[in-house]
Amino acid sequence: MLPATILDDLSPYARVATAIAPFLAAIVLRLIFGKNRVTRILLSISTTWFAINILLAPYSASMRRDLEHLWVIVSR
Repeated sequence: MLPATILDDLSPYARVATAIAPFLAAIVLRLIFGKNRVTRILLSISTTWFAINILLAPYSASMRRDLEHLWVIVSR
């Protein structure tokens, strides 16, 4: 079982929550603790996570199918 298949079982709202929750948590931590190195790193990582999830979400199932198909062709 691929780790990505776990996310396939989630509802669309849960998928959006997994993309937004770390981003919002990083913003809240930045508001509480101010601008420091840890909050800058957390905000950068969570922004990247958010962007990857939002931009690649429509393509994830078809991309995975294509990669599996390519793997079958290569492994022959």
